Amino acid sequence: MNDMLDVTALDDAVLRARDALKRLQKPDGHWVFELEADATIPAEFVLLCHFLDRPDLELERKIGNYLRGIQGAHAGWPLFHDGAFDISASVKAYFALKMIGDDPEAPHMARARAAILAAGGAARTNVFTRCQLALFGEVPWRAVPVMPVELVLLPKWFPFHLDKVSYWSRTVITPLLVLMALKPKARNPRGIGVRELFVTPPEQVVDWIRGPYRSAWGRVFKQLDRALHLAEPLFPQGIRKRAIAWAVRFVTERLNGEDGLGAIYPAMANSVMMFDTLGYSPDHPDAAIAWASVRKLLVVEEERAFCQPCLSPVWDTGLAGHAIAEADSPAIPEIAAANQWLRGKQILDVAGDWKENRPDAVPGGWAFQYENPHYPDVDDTAVVGMLLHRENNPEHADAIARARDWIIAMQSRDGGWGAFDADNNHMYLNHIPFADHGALLDPSTADVTARCVSFLAQIGMSAETPVMARALDWLRREQEMDGSWFGRWGTNYIYGTWSVLCALNAAGLAHDDPAIRRAVGFLLDTQREDGGWGEDNETYATAAPGRYHCSNPSQTAWAVLGLMAAGEAKHPAVARGIAWLSAVQKADGGWDEEPYTAVGFPRVFYLRYHGYKLFFPLMAMARFRNLSRGNDARVAWGF
Repeated sequence: MNDMLDVTALDDAVLRARDALKRLQKPDGHWVFELEADATIPAEFVLLCHFLDRPDLELERKIGNYLRGIQGAHAGWPLFHDGAFDISASVKAYFALKMIGDDPEAPHMARARAAILAAGGAARTNVFTRCQLALFGEVPWRAVPVMPVELVLLPKWFPFHLDKVSYWSRTVITPLLVLMALKPKARNPRGIGVRELFVTPPEQVVDWIRGPYRSAWGRVFKQLDRALHLAEPLFPQGIRKRAIAWAVRFVTERLNGEDGLGAIYPAMANSVMMFDTLGYSPDHPDAAIAWASVRKLLVVEEERAFCQPCLSPVWDTGLAGHAIAEADSPAIPEIAAANQWLRGKQILDVAGDWKENRPDAVPGGWAFQYENPHYPDVDDTAVVGMLLHRENNPEHADAIARARDWIIAMQSRDGGWGAFDADNNHMYLNHIPFADHGALLDPSTADVTARCVSFLAQIGMSAETPVMARALDWLRREQEMDGSWFGRWGTNYIYGTWSVLCALNAAGLAHDDPAIRRAVGFLLDTQREDGGWGEDNETYATAAPGRYHCSNPSQTAWAVLGLMAAGEAKHPAVARGIAWLSAVQKADGGWDEEPYTAVGFPRVFYLRYHGYKLFFPLMAMARFRNLSRGNDARVAWGF
């Protein structure tokens, strides 16, 4: 054991973290932690309440406290803790606070308004923000790219089809298309507007859609959008009614009870507004359950409240289970209870949207949320499958086999895996004006592919099998010049590199493999002077990979877990990382972590998993302890 951290101190640190996590397990065996985004979701919730004329004064007061509390030093609102000014988040937050009753001349509002105007004003916000503004009559509908509801009736061979975009785009867009066709206006009982946020009056703006464009396709699609603006009023009303009926049927079939359409806030909120616009009464079963699903996302504290983008119980339970298993044993009641709960969440009898590209595959995956049967994802499925396998309980054999078969079926033709769909890589669609967020698709990514490889290897699949060989080849091709891998769902190159190193180790690659050595070099080069690691979300833009102004518990844990997977458990850098984690551990066994270390859509939407600061440091410290005690330096698990 390194002198920086003796055996007794390490044991104590692991036990305190383990006990802290055990205390948070629910009576039925699962874990769930808060999932926080930026100002956008709570602000949109306030706007939704005023769209419907359902203000809740006490709840709004608490949301107002939350929004004011996360206003940045730059006077606006960022996309993540300590982030740069973001104009779209800032416009929504300002609008929501004004709705709540904040005086526009109050210092925080005046500063925000000045920052928004200095950045070009509300006309320069993204498409989804301009849609919100159009629903309140603050901008004309020509401010929004044309997306005719008739798109839902197009044949599959057409360049744009709902099956060609990601699950999150599909569920968000479909009810939004109805709103864009019917163009309702919010009830807005207080008559609040934000014309003061425009440099040029909205009715005089002529360049709502402008560059920079991602490619020449962007210019072509802009011209097509101009043509559609002229043509859309001429579309036959009979076809429009049929398209709206199709969209309503799509939404209704996927309402998903109190867990909501797609189990994500934007889709759920759009479904609420769609039903309202179509004249459904608030007590209509479909409208009522859609509204209930939105309210289920609220986190209400004594003096503040915010709305989560979704709930993460399956993901949280899988990660917590792996951490507990590493710190204690897979054969303990807490793991048995978690796995029993997870077994009940496996999707066995619903043919989700993924069936469109894989019609012969048999269901067997897990979703991220409590319920989301149309949209399981392979990342959750792999993590849960590995946890079931760790328990070594014969009763899990069928569930593991179903998960294996479904994941194999979901492999894309390029050898990798996307999160929710196979072959969802029609990249030209990210160039349409509506897709200014650049996240319309769900292509193969290194972190998700790595998790699938880890699972398949852990349950005994050889690296020489065609499925594994294609995946490993894909991962090799995706390695960056500096030795890292891009992290799609966690920040960022540290997350991706940790994920892939776990997979390569599980697949049995020699630790002196050139790809592994380059990745080790990246992690060693990015360790901070204090022994920890940190990475800025600005690495999704122009910041240097693997670097930040402070070390973070979750990112430090990923780095040392990656190094241990690469056979470097005895490297001084690992001991220094573990020592840093021990030094910043709190008396209650947990850690503090304000920076966001996860991502929904790079450069657009970031996430703070409140469980990450406990799962991953516990797993890293426990693994370091276990490897230090044993004779085998190779990590035995895929995760």
